[in-house]
Amino acid sequence: MSKPSLLEQLGRKKTLAQIQRELDERESGSLVKSLTLLDLTCFGIAAVIGAGIFSTIGTASFDGGPAISILFVITALACLFSALCYAEFASKIPVSGSAYTYSFAAFGEFVAWIIGWNLLMEYAIGNSVLAFAWSEYFMNLVEGVGLQLPSWLCNDHYSCAEAASKLMELTKAGEPANESILRLGEVWNNAPLLMGVRCIIDIPALAINLIITTLVYIGIHESKVVSNAMVFLKLGVILLVIAVGIFYVQPKNWNPFAPNGLEGVFKGIAAVFFAYIGFDAISTTAEECRNPQRDIPRATIMTLILCTVLYIILAFILTGMVSYRELNVQDPLAFVFGKVGLNAMVGIVSVSAVIATASVFLVFQLGQPRIFMSMARDGMLPKSFARIHPRFKTPSFSTIITGLMVALPTVLLSSQVVTDLAAIGTLFAFMLVSAGILVVGRGKVTDENRGASGFHVPYFDGRIWVPLAFVAYTCLLPQLPANHFVLGDWWTMDAFQWDRIPYLFFFGVFGVLTVCSFRYRWSAIPVFGIVVNLYLIAGLGAGNWIRFSVWCAAGIVVYALYSYHNSTFRREREGSERGSRGV
Repeated sequence: MSKPSLLEQLGRKKTLAQIQRELDERESGSLVKSLTLLDLTCFGIAAVIGAGIFSTIGTASFDGGPAISILFVITALACLFSALCYAEFASKIPVSGSAYTYSFAAFGEFVAWIIGWNLLMEYAIGNSVLAFAWSEYFMNLVEGVGLQLPSWLCNDHYSCAEAASKLMELTKAGEPANESILRLGEVWNNAPLLMGVRCIIDIPALAINLIITTLVYIGIHESKVVSNAMVFLKLGVILLVIAVGIFYVQPKNWNPFAPNGLEGVFKGIAAVFFAYIGFDAISTTAEECRNPQRDIPRATIMTLILCTVLYIILAFILTGMVSYRELNVQDPLAFVFGKVGLNAMVGIVSVSAVIATASVFLVFQLGQPRIFMSMARDGMLPKSFARIHPRFKTPSFSTIITGLMVALPTVLLSSQVVTDLAAIGTLFAFMLVSAGILVVGRGKVTDENRGASGFHVPYFDGRIWVPLAFVAYTCLLPQLPANHFVLGDWWTMDAFQWDRIPYLFFFGVFGVLTVCSFRYRWSAIPVFGIVVNLYLIAGLGAGNWIRFSVWCAAGIVVYALYSYHNSTFRREREGSERGSRGV
């Protein structure tokens, strides 16, 4: 038997039987199985109903008018494609690690490492976005009761430095600056100097990170109790908003229904989609579930259905209480009640926004350490990342490292930079999980797995639906923004249109998937999961593709220098192969 090539070694996959055997052989002093269907659903709701419902929904409504409610339905269906794929993998592989573990079974060690590396952007780096958002909501609440922190203690250094530089450029050019640049520039100029460096740090963002990290470190039981309490509280507030707001709805505000047409509705698709991400965090807690194969798929689907219904109702309430033209604000729920004179409701909404953002933070902070733990078990990271606290039964070292990883971007980067990184990492993971279903079972129920237990992605004939979708997209191209165009002039005003390259790549992949769907009889659901996520990645622009490529390149370097040489899976396979050759 010849020695396997490097490519064969990198593509070696774990079978479902191997993953289950590793789970059975794992020491009993591991994680505590305490999560029920209710707990998992609360985790999902906590992750999805967060800052988006208190801020993003306003901007989206301003762009699309009352028709934004349709976009929530479309986006929920798009998320459902990926959610169903997650549900099938979670049913078959009830192990912590989420997309990392699923990719190990579908694509092999190297792709699994890349997915794990990119999940850092969804969970650890993405939580820095939530830290910034929580800080903003918290400061609005604090200022609302008459308290005030020095501005240099509640803003990030990067944004203030950037604003000060931009303000100087605009002043030299004699151009006016917007309110945000003026405010941040003032913070920069008034900040104290420490050894020649402006001392600007977002203390509330660091404080919520420390509080949540401590809670996650202490235990899953304590975390789920706090999470459930926050979820029930914010659901209560949302139902109160609906119950009170419905009496102030004026149906005339719903006309026109789509004032800016299809383009206006779809302008908010990225913002609305990112309001849904986080449902995959449910799958990271698989080893702490009492019945993961049954409850994780149910919790995932229930989360999407419930959150979608609430988003749609709220969209109608908001656009019915005031004109969509007035909703381009950061706090739309508080704004509409202020407009109708219900100041008590403004206070309730402000408190709820702080709690809602904290609950999302908690769920994401739970997810990352468990991914670290799974990677360390495979030798991809040092063994200390897999260490379980003897008393609290949590991945203690990984939890501390996650807290530090959230803190660093909070100190060094701006919210927008971190948001873009988190978005592309999340969508990439969603796309690979959807593709994994096609690799594992071609996306269809075969005679081999027809009688198998667990959840299966429903089969819709891709030979029909995928070509229809491709033709529909091609017909819509002339109505879409210019950066979507495949043909035509790629130079505009002496500048090359770099942002058209991602959409060209998307169009090509969509075409290949259409042909393969017809040839291999793939199910349309996982194919659409790939298509939707790749489309949204294309919309993030060429600049973010470059940053993403640099991040992946850094991950490959880490893999080459450490993970490849320490992979327990590779070592076991090589030992087995040497034994079979009689070496």
